[in-house]
Amino acid sequence: MGIIFVYITNPTKAVARRVAKQLLRKKLIACANIYPGVNSIYPWKGTIADEQEVILIAKTTNGLWGAVRKEVERVHPYTVPCVIKIAVTANSGYAHWLTSEVRTRI
Repeated sequence: MGIIFVYITNPTKAVARRVAKQLLRKKLIACANIYPGVNSIYPWKGTIADEQEVILIAKTTNGLWGAVRKEVERVHPYTVPCVIKIAVTANSGYAHWLTSEVRTRI
């Protein structure tokens, strides 16, 4: 069961906290880190958007990726939320703790 980070952009810190808490309540993630004050520049509907965003990094297992993605898409306010899976390698103690804090099955 591999460990992954799920990188999620959010319009505000309040939204990032709400998404993180929803994922934690459902035991889809073991931990979330929130990084406010990120400047995102991207094309959107024919213009270049230049927005402040908040990054949420959710820590979970590869087996829960699909459920995490679906839940974020369900609760997130963006029309097209950024939900990106990043494979990581963790030390054994942390990996054990993380896997003990999330669901083993959907």
